[in-house]
Amino acid sequence: MKSSTFLKSTLVVFFCALALCLIVGKILYRDNCAPTENEFVEKIFVVNTLDNGKKMEEYLAYHKKVWPEVEAGFKKAGYKNITLYRFNDLIVMKIRVPRNADLNKMGKLAESYSPRCAEWNVLMNGYQKGVNGTSKDQKWVEVVPFYEFSN
Repeated sequence: MKSSTFLKSTLVVFFCALALCLIVGKILYRDNCAPTENEFVEKIFVVNTLDNGKKMEEYLAYHKKVWPEVEAGFKKAGYKNITLYRFNDLIVMKIRVPRNADLNKMGKLAESYSPRCAEWNVLMNGYQKGVNGTSKDQKWVEVVPFYEFSN
C-alpha cells in the first residue's frame, strides 16, 4: 500500500514539475520559438508599374523566375508568404508576416542575405512608380482595409 501511494505521489510531483518546466520554458525562451500561425498578419501593398507594355512583360518575366537568393532572403527575414496580383499597371502585394513585425528591419535583413537581394530591389524599382497620392519618392504603399465580411 505504502509503495503504491508513494508511486502515485511521485508521479503527481513529476508531472507537475514537467508541466511547470514546459510553461516556464515557453515564457523564458519565447524569442527562440517560431511564431504560430495565429501570430501572423496579412498586409496589403500597392504600386503601379511604368506605363510601358515592354517593361510590364520584363517585370512579369522576372517574377516567373525570382532569383533563389531573393526568396532565401525573404525566408531569413521572416516572411511567411508573399503573393503578387496584377490588374493592368496596378500591382497588389499581399504579405504574411509575424504580428508587430518591423517591415523596415525585415527588408534590411532580407537584403543582407546576399548582394543579389539588394540588386533585385534596385532592378524592380526601375519598373515601379507610386500610385496617386504617394510622395514623389514613394513606390509601395500599404492599403488600409475598410470592410471585411466573415462567415
